[in-house]
Amino acid sequence: MISLTDTQRIGVGLMGFGVFFLLFGVLLYFDRVLLGFGNILFVSGLPFITGLQNTFRFFFQRQKLRGSSFFLGGILLVLLRWPVVGMLCEGYGSFLLFKSILPLVSEFISKIPVLGLIFTLPGLSTVLKRISERGSLV
Repeated sequence: MISLTDTQRIGVGLMGFGVFFLLFGVLLYFDRVLLGFGNILFVSGLPFITGLQNTFRFFFQRQKLRGSSFFLGGILLVLLRWPVVGMLCEGYGSFLLFKSILPLVSEFISKIPVLGLIFTLPGLSTVLKRISERGSLV
């Protein structure tokens, strides 16, 4: 079992509640308050888990600056009462931030019994392969 410090446990709790409120906000047709609260909890939980310096180092790397700006701009748009546009920006920013680990995640998911069948479908496997090679769909 992974041992967590008390600070990391607080971060896991904040991020867990953040994900819950984000999913609940999307289920309730992009409720602004729930999405905003979920975003605040999620982003405040990150530094508790990884540390403040590592969080800033991750978000403000030169090659990840575009993804960070879309992600943080999406959070700002949600807080400024543009929930659908904000969530689209957050999604695109998350994709740009984490596209470097997408091949690893897709390989891991392909080894799971039921999901592995879905990931080996001809259309999806070629799209994932193209993303992992080029870093984009085009």
